[in-house]
Amino acid sequence: MIRTLKITFVTLVGVMLSACSMVSQQPTGASVSINNDTELALPLPAELGYSLTASQLISATWETDTQQLPVQVEVTADKVVLAGFSSWGTRILSLQYQNQVIDTQVLSGLGATLPQPEQVLFNLMLTLWPTEAWTQPLQNISWHLVDTDNTRTVFDNDQQAIIRIEYQAKANEPKLSGDIVFKHLIQGYTITIQTLNSTIVDNPSKS
Repeated sequence: MIRTLKITFVTLVGVMLSACSMVSQQPTGASVSINNDTELALPLPAELGYSLTASQLISATWETDTQQLPVQVEVTADKVVLAGFSSWGTRILSLQYQNQVIDTQVLSGLGATLPQPEQVLFNLMLTLWPTEAWTQPLQNISWHLVDTDNTRTVFDNDQQAIIRIEYQAKANEPKLSGDIVFKHLIQGYTITIQTLNSTIVDNPSKS
């Protein structure tokens, strides 16, 4: 069974929204919750090292249930903008990360069934931002990551592997040229990110 994605990407802690239209959530700052009592700071948009626009299909599988969320992503030197859509093309969630502030919107009535936009952002940044962008934020909570040519594994402060990311791009090709498989080894779900199209542009060098 395939329906709109409802599994959060790192935690199952959700914020239920109630209103009569597109409703803004309070900005949460440039961090995400990775468990009930730990906040992880996010790297800056510019630390990606290039500008990006992409259309992606995110599929999440947990036990026998598969759910999908089409996503549009834009990354520039100063901000990250993303939007998630229903299967009929309606925007159901959006996020902007700029000036170390995260501003999100979720279509009213869907807050309990959609992933938190901040967790979609975390998933995107953890898969694409380079190792050096994540080193300090992870060290601040005594976590770390290990990269190989086609994998990235995140370890917690007990040296337990928590997240494993597999890149299916060919050698010397951008990571987005192949599917990206994100596995949460503790919570037992798998997310597959399929990039339908993308444009990558180098950021201007600072003079």
